Amino acid sequence: MLLIKSKFKIAKRLGAAIFEKTQSQKFALSEARSAANKKNSRGGRGGSDYGRQLLEKQRVRFTYGISERQLSNYAEAAYTQPDPSTSLHRALEMRADSAAYRAGLLPTRRAARQAVSHGHITVNGKRTTVPSYRVKKGDVLGIREGSRQSPLFAGLLENKAENTRAVPSWLTVDLSLLQAAVVGEPAYNAVETGLDYPTVFEFYSR
Repeated sequence: MLLIKSKFKIAKRLGAAIFEKTQSQKFALSEARSAANKKNSRGGRGGSDYGRQLLEKQRVRFTYGISERQLSNYAEAAYTQPDPSTSLHRALEMRADSAAYRAGLLPTRRAARQAVSHGHITVNGKRTTVPSYRVKKGDVLGIREGSRQSPLFAGLLENKAENTRAVPSWLTVDLSLLQAAVVGEPAYNAVETGLDYPTVFEFYSR
């Protein structure tokens, strides 16, 4: 599992969106003040191409909580496809941990990664302990029967009416069954995702 020492320190460098914990008004105000101070002290100078590429690569890596080697392997495989950005996005989004998070079965990607690693999540009724396991159209993710009393899922059913996180169109969710079905594949939109994959490919092509 990727260990993160200081989420706030990393998010100040890479952007609040990479962690659920830093997506708050308080953090946004702090980030805005820091950005203004940096601009005043540096005269608004932009960074190098390498710095920009490195920053975007790190944003993707921390957003999905994966290692440098994992992201490098994903990028290398995606770059051979007709649409590298979409291919990379699908590889990242359709990981078992990410899909479980997107479906709302877990509150954060980190919690989803932990749930999969500990065998709490099933794919087509079979327990998986591999967070990077790639789900596909037709698969059904669920919470293992013996794991439903785990603190990881505390309040999931009781608070389902308050769950306002949007479920992507490639998933359908039935919280009464604690299941999510993969009904399609995610599409890549740079504006919606907030991630610039072409810049990541630039980094790895250096």
